[in-house]
Amino acid sequence: MTNVSQAEDVSPTESAEGSIFAFYSALGGRGRKTFWACTAGWTLDGMDFMLFPLAIGTLVAVFATDAKTMGGIVSLTVLCSALGGWLAGFLADRVGRVRTMQITILLFSIGSLASAFAQDITQLMIARALLGVGFGGEAAVAAVTLSEVVAARHRGRAMGAYQASYAVGWGLAILIQAATFAMMPPESAWRVMFGIGALPAFLIFFIRRSVEEPALSVISRQTEKRSSIAEIFSSANIRATVSGSLLTIGAQGGFYALMTWVPQYLRSERKISILASTPYLLALISGCFLGYLTGGWLSDKFGRRPVFLFFSALAAGAVYAYTHLPLTDTQMLILGFPLGFFATGYYSALMACLNELFPTRVRGAGVGFTYNAGRAIGGTFPFLVGALAATTTLSSAITVFALISYGIVFVTALFLLRETKGAAL
Repeated sequence: MTNVSQAEDVSPTESAEGSIFAFYSALGGRGRKTFWACTAGWTLDGMDFMLFPLAIGTLVAVFATDAKTMGGIVSLTVLCSALGGWLAGFLADRVGRVRTMQITILLFSIGSLASAFAQDITQLMIARALLGVGFGGEAAVAAVTLSEVVAARHRGRAMGAYQASYAVGWGLAILIQAATFAMMPPESAWRVMFGIGALPAFLIFFIRRSVEEPALSVISRQTEKRSSIAEIFSSANIRATVSGSLLTIGAQGGFYALMTWVPQYLRSERKISILASTPYLLALISGCFLGYLTGGWLSDKFGRRPVFLFFSALAAGAVYAYTHLPLTDTQMLILGFPLGFFATGYYSALMACLNELFPTRVRGAGVGFTYNAGRAIGGTFPFLVGALAATTTLSSAITVFALISYGIVFVTALFLLRETKGAAL
């Protein structure tokens, strides 16, 4: 008989229902193992991806290339992550969430290790493309897995904690960068950084031993006919597919346009060195971490749509202030926190909402497609920022594409998206 995990709910008297972490008490032992496996995967996923933007300046010098080429590699990674997300989402509906998650973690670990041994731009591009396939697949499948073991009233907060782990991964990447560049020359440090990025492969052993397939997934595969990816474009699901895709285009585009280029912006326009930029980036990441948690809590309290509207509007203002106001270095350091907070707060509502838009039989395919449609289009923004920066300042290029992205989120939430708060899966 197959062991499966499911939401283990408790009454409001057994848990502080209004708290950010109320979901954790309600999960029970099996659900908590699933939570830690999903968040650990997303943490290490984020670490692997963010190591590259931190090394862009060094890679430009080592490979005698330019920012446009580096931005293109980031965009290629994100585009391949879209492909990985689509494939993994479809596979998760066919063979299971947990098995698919293990495959994707192995792929992005191999991609990071291969990046460490790249001898030219072509090899680096291939390695980052492989990392992207695993990165995109893991993100989509882990989010679906967690959403299916948590109670509806806690889903936003659970996804907020899950998304916050990405900020932890980014923080780890910055600490790894600071340590490696402090101990060795840049020509070697970046290779060691990428080599460390292969360590997530060990997480597979924990998943194999400790994580069970969500009951919803097992029951759906046993009792319903096999789903087709075309089903997400049926009349019953097309609105969910379109609105979910537009939301993620805006969300992903804004995130990648901003977070890919902020480290280089600090160095090229603010003249802050790699090691000196660490406090600025940690302030930004601290804001991201709290933004993820707060966004999830607010989405459970007020709904998904208000969170999209609130955070996208304030993120637009924060980006403009950070890149265009005549700020001192101290003011830049302080402003990094609200910038990270507003630029990521809507992500928690996004992952909860996408899972709530689709029925179980096509949830993997639906979330995989919509989340990674955002990556496929929004993922071109790092390249476009780099290309535009060749004709204007990097700060202006970042602002243009960040504002376009947040505008898409705002308009979609206002006119197209239906509210999904509290939806039972």
